[in-house]
Amino acid sequence: MTTDTPARLLTLLSLLQTPREWPGGELADRLGVSRRTVRRDIDRLRELGYPVQATMGADGGYRLVAGKAMPPLVLDDEEAVAIAVGLRAGAGHAVEGLDEASVRALAKLEQVLPSRLRHRVTTLQAATTPMTTGDGPSIATGTLTVMASTVAGHERLRFAYRAGDGTESRRVTEPYRLVSTGRRWYLIAYDLDREDWRTFRVDRVSEPFATGARFTPRELPTGDAAEYLRRSMQRRNDSYEVDVLFLDAPEVVAARLPQWIGTPEAAEGGASCVLRATVSDAPEWMAVRLAMTGLEFRVRQPAELVDRVRELGARLGRAAPPGTA
Repeated sequence: MTTDTPARLLTLLSLLQTPREWPGGELADRLGVSRRTVRRDIDRLRELGYPVQATMGADGGYRLVAGKAMPPLVLDDEEAVAIAVGLRAGAGHAVEGLDEASVRALAKLEQVLPSRLRHRVTTLQAATTPMTTGDGPSIATGTLTVMASTVAGHERLRFAYRAGDGTESRRVTEPYRLVSTGRRWYLIAYDLDREDWRTFRVDRVSEPFATGARFTPRELPTGDAAEYLRRSMQRRNDSYEVDVLFLDAPEVVAARLPQWIGTPEAAEGGASCVLRATVSDAPEWMAVRLAMTGLEFRVRQPAELVDRVRELGARLGRAAPPGTA
């Protein structure tokens, strides 16, 4: 009989998190306790916020259902390793859709992983070659997790930085937010030495170190990290203006584009919209980005982007000539 109540509750919770219904008798046998003790333990889990549903009758039992809030999960060794490996692989290649929340989750998970599991994660990742990667530069996952933890904990961050022209420097910052554009990760932070806000490309960061010094977050000038990044890109020398007509409503187009690019504005009649923005991504990538929306559009400027879209269309057409299966 299991007399350690906390350990028994964790075992019970682990069982209930599998997608099935557990008869009370089977749970009692698994835990080595009486059915009455199982019912008391179920009540304890409910008090902790776990939505355990009971069904009556001879075949009745218990199962965990979706609730209004997400209480803590209990993962076994294999589940923890699988999640950590998946998050690491995605974060390292700046996969679109894997935003800062996912990186924060990875930071939390790696912080509590036992050393034996952390070693398994590192070994598995080192021995695995992904079949596909993102178009942007790869990033050390440890860099992202250190940054994410300092953002979440309002902790000053120190790192080495290499600018676009190759100039190297040391920075001490108050990190505000991580932003992913799909190809790259950016850190928006207040630079203490320069006494101003700065945007840093994470792939140019090395030796990140959480200093342990806490700070009270400052108010970002734009109030929104994605908007600040967009404006920061507009000030870069290699940025350019785009003007694209979409044959869909603004809300449809906005849902298919990253927020940092800009907000489409309704055209006459409201059935179409125009995207006018300043971007710094290569025209080749912008052509792919627009095509990936799956929407009808017309590039009006710049001329170079018009050419890249034509080239992309012709290349795709050659890849699937008429009459091929």
